[in-house]
Amino acid sequence: MCQHQPQCPPATAVDHDAACLVAFHPEQGWGLLCNGVVVFDDTGELLPDGRSIPDHRVTYGRVAYAGAA
Repeated sequence: MCQHQPQCPPATAVDHDAACLVAFHPEQGWGLLCNGVVVFDDTGELLPDGRSIPDHRVTYGRVAYAGAA
């Protein structure tokens, strides 16, 4: 249970990755949020119920514009 004030969002909330980081292991590429979510360097996540969320990095493609050669 989160002891922060205001309380962090639960793992079931849409904004669950806004919870406070309580353990961080950069050498292994992961951190633990106070709501039980494990976050990974590649932006993937592991929820407390065992479900995984694949990485969700934003990728940008080439943008063409009028006048481009």
